[in-house]
Order: sequence, then C-alpha cells, then structure tokens
Amino acid sequence: MTADAPTPAGTPTTATTLALRGVTKSYDHVVVLDAVTLTLLPGAVTGVVGENGCGKSTLLRVLAGTEPVDAGRVVATADGGIGYLPQDAGAPSRATVGEVVDAALAGLRARERRLRELEGLMAAGGDLEDVLAEYGEAQTAFELRGGYGADVRVERSLAGLGLASLDRSRPLRTLSGGQRSRLHLAALLAAAPEVLLLDEPTNHLDEDAAHWLEEHLRTRTGTTVVVSHDREFLDAAARELVEVDPRHEGGVARYPGRYADFLRAKAAERRRWEQDRAEWESAVERLSTTGDAVARTVSHHRERRDGDKVQYDFKGGRVQESIASRVRANAEKLRRLREDEVPRPPDPLRFTPPPGSGSRHGWVRAEGVSVPGRLGPVDVEVAGGDRLLVTGPNGSGKSTLLDVLAGVLEPATGAVRRRGRVGLLRQDPDDTGPDRSVAATFATGRAGTPEELVHRLLGTGLFHPEQLTTAVRKLSTGGRRRLDLARLLADHHDVLLLDEPTNHLAPQLVEELEAAVDAFPGAVVVVSHDRRFRRRFRGDVLDLGDVPARS
Repeated sequence: MTADAPTPAGTPTTATTLALRGVTKSYDHVVVLDAVTLTLLPGAVTGVVGENGCGKSTLLRVLAGTEPVDAGRVVATADGGIGYLPQDAGAPSRATVGEVVDAALAGLRARERRLRELEGLMAAGGDLEDVLAEYGEAQTAFELRGGYGADVRVERSLAGLGLASLDRSRPLRTLSGGQRSRLHLAALLAAAPEVLLLDEPTNHLDEDAAHWLEEHLRTRTGTTVVVSHDREFLDAAARELVEVDPRHEGGVARYPGRYADFLRAKAAERRRWEQDRAEWESAVERLSTTGDAVARTVSHHRERRDGDKVQYDFKGGRVQESIASRVRANAEKLRRLREDEVPRPPDPLRFTPPPGSGSRHGWVRAEGVSVPGRLGPVDVEVAGGDRLLVTGPNGSGKSTLLDVLAGVLEPATGAVRRRGRVGLLRQDPDDTGPDRSVAATFATGRAGTPEELVHRLLGTGLFHPEQLTTAVRKLSTGGRRRLDLARLLADHHDVLLLDEPTNHLAPQLVEELEAAVDAFPGAVVVVSHDRRFRRRFRGDVLDLGDVPARS
C-alpha cells in the first residue's frame, strides 16, 4: 500500500487527472497493455473488469506509479494524494497493527506537524507575512484532506471492516491473511487520499463488511478506480465500467452506468456480432453462387453463318474474355471476403447430460460421511433437477464434501452411492501437466481428431485461437480455471459438483455460467461465496456450520 506524500506549501491546486496516453507494458516479451489510451472520470467510482490475466492489475500499478511503462505516458495529478491497495498488500511481519495505520496516515501526520511548527513560529513573533501565508495554505490542505477527522476515520474503518477489537500492538504475523488484507484496506480508507486505486478489495470481506465498503465508496468525495470480480459490489458502487480486453480497439472499452447497463451493452454487442456474421455468410454464399452462374447464364455459343468464321471467332473470343474477367473479379472479391472473415460467435455455455439419459437419471446419496479433522458426519441426497447450495465458515469442510461426493476422497465413515456420470469442478485449478499446451491438455482422454477437438474447445468461447499453443503453466489463474471449465463442458454428466465456480472469471462469463447451471437438467451441488450467485440461487441449502463438531 502506498502512502501519499504531503503537498509542498505554495503548490498550486490542480484538478484531479488520471489518464493513460498510448501506454504499453510487457512482461517477458508478452504484451499486457498495448498502446492503451484511457481517461478516468474524476470524482466517480470506476469498476475495471475483464478476464483474469488481461492486465487489470497492471493497469492499476501503472496508474499508481509502482510499475514503469515501456512506452506512452501516465498522467496522475491529485493534490490530495493517490492511495493504492494491491491484492496482496505486504508489510513486514514484525510490524504491528498500529504501525500499519501510522504508515498510511504518514502524509497527514507530516502536514499536522508542519502546522504545529508554523504555530510555534507565529507565537514567537517577528515577520509573520510569509508564515501566515504558508499556514493558511497548509491548514486549508489539511482540512480538505479531513486531517482533523483522521483518528475517527480509523476507528470507523476498522469497525466497518470487522476489526474493531484489533489491538494496535498486535504483530501482523499473528493475523490471518484475510485480517491483514482488511487492515491495509481500513488504514488506506482512513488516510482518505483524493484518488483510491483498489485491487479486488472485497476478496476477504464478509457480506456486512462488503456492504459497508460499498456505502463508503458511494459517499466519499474523490476518484476511485476498483478492479473487481464481485458483481454485487460493482452494481452497488460503480458508476461506470471499463473493460480491459485486447479485442477492443486500444485494448479497453468504457461502459457508462451501472453493472446492469454493462450487461445490456454487452448483449447488444453480441447481437451486432451475430448480425455481422450472418451478413458475412450471406455475402460469401452470394459470391460463391454468382461465380458459378456467370458462366452458365452468359453463353457465347451462337450458330455460325457461312463466311463468318473470322468475325465469329473474334466476337466469341471477346465474350470469353468478358466472362473470364467477371469470373476473376468475382473470385477476387470472394478471396478478400474470406480473408476478412467475421468469426462465428461462440455458442452459449451449456452443460449436457449423456445422450439418451432422462432428466432424473443420475443421483448421489451420502449417508453419515465424515473425514476426521475436515468434515463432520453429514447426509446428502440429490437427484435429477435438484439444486443444493453448501455453505458454512472456512474450514467447515465444503470442498471436502464435494471431493467425497465425487469419489476423489474416501470418507472415514459412512457411504456414498452414485448413479450416472458425476463431474467435479474443483476450487483450485488443475496444475497437472503444466508444460503441455492448452489444446493438448483439453484433448487428453477425449476421442476425436485434433481438428475436431480444437473446434470443440474454440466453440466454448473460453479461449482464442492464438492461446491454444500456450503452455498451461503460462496461463493466469483465471486461464487455468477456464481450461478446467472447458473440459467439464466437453463431457456429458448427470450430476455436477461445482466448487466456487465463479472464482477468477470475468463477470460476463459468470453470467453465462449461471445460465448454463440453471438450464442443466441434472442435479447440481454448489459451494459458493459469490453474493449474487447465492442471492439468485433457487434450491436447498446445507449449512455445514450447523454440523456437529468434528473429532
């Protein structure tokens, strides 16, 4: 987390400006941001969305000044300071809670010390003209930053994020990872910089804390840029969305309005894409048939009269030349059209049961299953069409239960019976075969020619053609998640077991995934912390927090 520096006395106040001008950034010769030009709205909350690994976090680091650019220019002007919270805010483990808070407020504390120094000079008398001028400017700047309310903001932020009882002398090494993240966020919010750059701030927040943060960002003055996959958060707090995607011209696209407006705009883009594809196919069909028809409809085989051989051959040759010219022109148009093909929009995500199986063909029953130290005795039964949401605090055994239901893990007690094919999407992406390509990993264990399998993978819309040869180890967490999802979609299942299925996926893809789960005729068991997913869920709920203590 970066602390803001005090503005030197006498520095003229300027409007907040946060912009990229043709910025390019690469890592190991892989371009992440390519000539990006973007101006952020001052005084608004802007949500940044996109596929995992597309450059969202890089964009924030560039704006914060913690990452140099390869080309282009970053314009970041804010008299009230710029505060940045990375996904994994670091601090020495020997530091205390109080020291983290003090570091965040260092800029305000420095301004306050300068005010006290100036007050001392005024009390000493002498030529006060310059001192009074500096004091007036310093006091105005301090008040604009809310310096007098900093301590109150610290308490409010800690309380709002569930850390009200945290001892200031407590070492960071004694805190959980989630507590550390919330502490850094609370300290940054208390510092109240003019510009806030937040990377996935809701990752470690419960629902109450997330609601508090949404309200805080809605009501604060200043500019906020937030990278987030949290759809509820984006809908509640953001007033415009910026999508980072290399397929957009310039690598980014702005969508004014709330998250719901973003979804409507993306749906309209999809309709235009489908229309463009249909028009392209129609043009190809028209030119293909026209080329064949030219030779058939324009005939030069008229009857030759006596003594007309020279003129007949001359006119016949001209007709042949005319036909050939028209055929060549038509073929050239067709060639250019095919070179500039409008790609086919991917089919909507769809989970399918095995051919010929009824909607109630598959089921899973677990009676008294337990795993010592991980899962207490629990009963589960789901059949075709059933929906079960598994909830509970961290460590209550949610992922363990799905592994037991899938047969990946044998329970110590109880028994599991299954009918039909059971598919499991685990919370952590599969890291086996990291040196294999995306296409090779997808094809493993599947029948079909390489061309057929590539067509099936591209048909999911989860990967672009240029990504198929990429080694799995070079994929982002989200990329590996999409690969696991693609493999699950490619097979037929009667029962789906989904562990945090929305993790690491772009919001629009999550919407498609939810629709695919809703349309699946078989049984579904889901573990999810996604607030919007849980709010929309229609089915039974199993709370493992209510399961008796485990031995």
